[in-house]
Amino acid sequence: MSDPCPCCSGLEYNLCCHPYLKGEAIPDSPEALMRSRYSGYAKQNADYLINTWHSSCQAERFRASLIESFASTRWLSLQIIETEMPVVKPEGFVTFFARFSENGQEGFIHERSRFLREEKRWYYVDGTYPVTGRNDRCPCGSGKKFKKCCGQ
Repeated sequence: MSDPCPCCSGLEYNLCCHPYLKGEAIPDSPEALMRSRYSGYAKQNADYLINTWHSSCQAERFRASLIESFASTRWLSLQIIETEMPVVKPEGFVTFFARFSENGQEGFIHERSRFLREEKRWYYVDGTYPVTGRNDRCPCGSGKKFKKCCGQ
């Protein structure tokens, strides 16, 4: 039995993101790519992350800063909030909430990521940051108001 997958799917790593990070399989949906990219950060796999960015992003230029960030960042959890797959476009969206610790301080990323499909492969393109009001339910899934949870 292997460890739980860092992507918080509830599956074992070997049965979830490991085949993607090793190049033995390709994610078949934007959510699968999102989860595998999160695992790529958690497992410090810069090659996988760079290879899953869309070519228009010229991700190779991020390599040094990406590798540098691995030393001080620990990924704690991922929650998928919503996935969207428009029928007419080879495009998909995944809204997620990820917790991390960087230099001993906890933080989070709340993003709506955009993915494009080219030649049967999904690629990460970019993301936007949804606005969460202080009195909105926290996107982390706690059930608390944002101001009493992650918005403190």
